[in-house]
Amino acid sequence: MLKGIPPIISPDLMKALMEMGHGDEIVLADGHFPAASHASQLIRCDGHGIPELLDAILKFLPLDSYTDHPIALMAVVPGDPVQPTIWEEYKGIVEDQCEQSIPFEFMDRFAFYERTKKSFAVVATSEKAQYANIILKKGVTL
Repeated sequence: MLKGIPPIISPDLMKALMEMGHGDEIVLADGHFPAASHASQLIRCDGHGIPELLDAILKFLPLDSYTDHPIALMAVVPGDPVQPTIWEEYKGIVEDQCEQSIPFEFMDRFAFYERTKKSFAVVATSEKAQYANIILKKGVTL
């Protein structure tokens, strides 16, 4: 065990975060997401939700400051009455960890799936909230 690394960050996840380069993306997938069929590299994080994982990852992962939207979310499908409240939680975590407000991009469901297939890794969680999927684009350390 190493000091200062949150226990939710598994060795496989830490390895992936370290191997990612500028512009690479990692997807944190909720329990509803077809993670295994869309991942080039699948990392399991069963039993955990995305907010606690996002908070831990942002301690290490710099977000891309050279793009307008280093964070992307899956938009609600038109006609679906769900109003995701988890997005506000994400906003608070990002502001706390990054010390600034970062605008989120909202993507159509199928565009999100296609972008996921090109991502560096997909982290499968047990998050129960709908529309909780989030893509993070890695930046450079300043």
